[in-house]
Amino acid sequence: MEALTSQGYGFEAAIADLVDNSIDAGAHDVVIHFLRDEDNLVSLLVIDDGCGMDAPTLDIAMTVGARRDYTPRSLGMFGTGLKSASLSHADAVTVASRTKNTRPVGRRWAMKNALNGFQCDIVDNDYAQTLIDRYNGCPIGWHGTVVRWDDVKDFPQIGDTSQTDRYLTRTISRLGLHLGLQFHRFLADDRFNITIAVEDVASGTQYMNFGVEPLNPFGYPVTGNSEYPRAFTADLPGTDPITLNAHIWTPRSNLEQYRSIGSVLEKQGFYFYRNNRLVQAGGWNNYRQPEQHLSLARVAIDIPDGSSDIFRLTVKKDGVETSPAFIRALDAAHDNTGRSFSTYIEAAQATYRDARKRSTASRKPVLPPGSGIDPAVKISISQELQFVAGEDPIAIRWSPLEQEIFFEIDRDSRIVHLNKKYRSSILGGRNGSLNDAPLVKALMYLLLHKTFEGEYSGARTKDNLKMWQTVLTAAAEAEIDKP
Repeated sequence: MEALTSQGYGFEAAIADLVDNSIDAGAHDVVIHFLRDEDNLVSLLVIDDGCGMDAPTLDIAMTVGARRDYTPRSLGMFGTGLKSASLSHADAVTVASRTKNTRPVGRRWAMKNALNGFQCDIVDNDYAQTLIDRYNGCPIGWHGTVVRWDDVKDFPQIGDTSQTDRYLTRTISRLGLHLGLQFHRFLADDRFNITIAVEDVASGTQYMNFGVEPLNPFGYPVTGNSEYPRAFTADLPGTDPITLNAHIWTPRSNLEQYRSIGSVLEKQGFYFYRNNRLVQAGGWNNYRQPEQHLSLARVAIDIPDGSSDIFRLTVKKDGVETSPAFIRALDAAHDNTGRSFSTYIEAAQATYRDARKRSTASRKPVLPPGSGIDPAVKISISQELQFVAGEDPIAIRWSPLEQEIFFEIDRDSRIVHLNKKYRSSILGGRNGSLNDAPLVKALMYLLLHKTFEGEYSGARTKDNLKMWQTVLTAAAEAEIDKP
């Protein structure tokens, strides 16, 4: 049981596995419900209006190692996702379900019982009925399922309003992006919806309720290269040929579909789909190394049935392992005109280089960002600005400052010192690191990099520094005083 729950499931990936089950059950509406009791988070539930389960079916779903049949179009694969994903993040998982023709039934895995005799509890029918009734009509109709997590390990352990609010804001934002990306093909259909909601159980107040929007990684309004997208065909041994839908993104895009997925190195490459669920978002799978010049290159691939010898999904369905046969097929892949897949790689690199030349031609070179600034931020800055060759970078670090000011500039050492007094409030109680507070540090770099250029600061620069100092110090003090 410990091995089953120690597979490295991230929070978002665990929830996505539960949504898989809902889709396989034919659900049209899935609700992810955070329950809080004033300052404390109590439980997390995933509810759907799928076909539901009777007692024998639920027994199979909750049995570790039970074998069940999956249809060719199912998103489930291994029969461990519900248990493994749930108990990786909660000490107890309860499932209540009803079909159109049966009364609600429930089962519960609690880690303390699992470790002491490998016992799965049968939930009292009245409690199962209560869980189902709570969501009657939203979204459960004649049938549906509720998965409830209790004693969630990731929840804040100390009841504090601001800490709980920060956790929910941060977690729900990441979860919405993850689900919007993984299930964007489903969400593009108006008949399927995922909703994330937060409710106070004592007052019944609903703090938040919003629908997850599809995040299509190929959703650019204008292609970056007029000759793309283009379909290439790769022949694979023992299975049908696959189609490589090769895209070149619009250069310097600020769209969420481009910026929110990951860093420049992570989001380029292959996007593998299995039964319309995105199971890998970026990466070249040993075909080549990621590089900045390929940041506009994305290739959509639908994994065909019966190709497990060539494409092997991870248990968490967050990556694809490919065999050497796939690499050989890429080398021989071609479009309907005979153009090779390698020409796409060259076109993506050329599109990036041409766009960079145009964007930086009218901008004066600047001093590069240095230590203390997140690597992903540095890459983004390098895409927008040219750097002065041979110059030392500008570092940003937290330091104890004697005066009640937000920052201090050391021109000789090229360091921006941020007042350590404000670090904890800006980080929202999170642990600090060398590259923490990326947003604040990026803004400080953009605001102050020109002050390090030239031999001295003119009157206008000095006046701006004084103004920035006053405003930023007031904002930092307000951050401390904020309840």
